[in-house]
Amino acid sequence: LDVATVSITDKKEVVGAHGVTIVTDTVIDEVTGANPKWIVLPGGMPGAENLHKCVALGEMIERQTERGGHIAAICAAPAVVLAQAGLMDGRKMTCYPGFEGMCGSADVDGGRSVVDGNFVTANGPSSVTNMCYEILKIEKGGDTALNVLGGMLVDTDKGDFSL
Repeated sequence: LDVATVSITDKKEVVGAHGVTIVTDTVIDEVTGANPKWIVLPGGMPGAENLHKCVALGEMIERQTERGGHIAAICAAPAVVLAQAGLMDGRKMTCYPGFEGMCGSADVDGGRSVVDGNFVTANGPSSVTNMCYEILKIEKGGDTALNVLGGMLVDTDKGDFSL
């Protein structure tokens, strides 16, 4: 899948919660009019709160939802970004433990990764493989997704990796 990383600031360098600097492909001002197939939101704090406060990203998420595009979010982002925007009301989702109170009327599942319509949510860093599996399954089909995980030596018999 073609992926572009995007900074929500005017700088391509982004420092994560654990002090690791990532250099993104572009900045949000360069993609605000785009219609991506997916928007994938990382978690962590204060990163998820920064995403929530980003007006341009909020507008992109709103357009993505209106046009039926896909959105994935992991860790704190499902609660802090998606649920606080009211996008998860009445939907099944998961998030990092302790953020359930921010989820409004969402049906919060304790699972590693949950798919509801065009939304894929995952509960934390150790569930990134589960979230990516669900994205691959949607984009390329279950057999391809399982083949990719097999190539990564993921024991799909011991996880939530059903077709």
